[in-house]
Amino acid sequence: MFDIFKQFAGMVVDSILRLPSGCNCSSGTQFFIEETIKIFLLLTVMIYVIAWLRASLNIEKVRDYLKGKNRFFGYAAAAGFGAVTPFCSCSSIPLFLGFTSARIPVGISMAFLITSPMINEAAVVMLCGLLGFKLTLIYVIFGMLAGILGGTFFDLIKAERFLTFKVDPVLTADDDVPGAVSGKLSLRDRHRFAVSELKDIMKRVWLWIITGVGIGAFLHGFVPQSYIVGHLGGGQWWSVPAAVCLGIPLYSNATGVIPVIDVLIRKGLPVGTALAFMMSTVAASIPEFVMLKQVMKTRMLIYFFVYMLIFFTLCGWILNLVTGVK
Repeated sequence: MFDIFKQFAGMVVDSILRLPSGCNCSSGTQFFIEETIKIFLLLTVMIYVIAWLRASLNIEKVRDYLKGKNRFFGYAAAAGFGAVTPFCSCSSIPLFLGFTSARIPVGISMAFLITSPMINEAAVVMLCGLLGFKLTLIYVIFGMLAGILGGTFFDLIKAERFLTFKVDPVLTADDDVPGAVSGKLSLRDRHRFAVSELKDIMKRVWLWIITGVGIGAFLHGFVPQSYIVGHLGGGQWWSVPAAVCLGIPLYSNATGVIPVIDVLIRKGLPVGTALAFMMSTVAASIPEFVMLKQVMKTRMLIYFFVYMLIFFTLCGWILNLVTGVK
């Protein structure tokens, strides 16, 4: 589905901008065009759809259902939903906004936000071809655990205190703005509510999307793979947290970074170090933090950053032990 964005971006770079093929500037520009179009399209569709569903959904029943279940069930369900959605970290943000706006517990929303960029069907198939079934299964388990444990952590610290927007009240068809009571709103009312939500959220995040993707595009085009292998390929204990920290400034989706991981492993980077680098690149990038700054206070972003740093480092160390790296 997303190949059309890549083809369009390539056409713009080659035929309109006429940038030299294969240069860093060309690669970064194509990445910027492709990701900007994709994210804005996904944002538009997902915000509208979720808002439309919110206007049709009895939020009280959903919340009561979740309250009646073990909280672990909610974390696991959100992580599982994240695992089957083919979104990058930035594209997952509109769903996170929709969940929190619908008063779904923040921990459950965070479980989705963490897991979604790390796992998708295409990435799993590609990893199987690269690493084999056993290591791919371990990676998938780590991806699910990242969301489940993250959701638990953010609920324990009562992370709803650190959101920068107020959760909407439950509205009815009698209110000026249509809300969340199923069966009482017309299709026109639901459409009006969805459009209003779309405009409001886009006004708040559009500049940060462009800024975030621009940072990611620059780093994508100008950070050489040889630098990573040359400094982190020795298998030292510190190489895993260093790889995680190096991956955070970068930005890519899981399927996009796997070919890079393939090259890094072939050049001698330990598997655990490479996958820790991949996790941080796809799930904790600077562009994502830039966009999340619009909905999270600085303290929550710091908690999020530290949690990801610790979890990905532990995963890298475990994978290096499993694969025999000393």
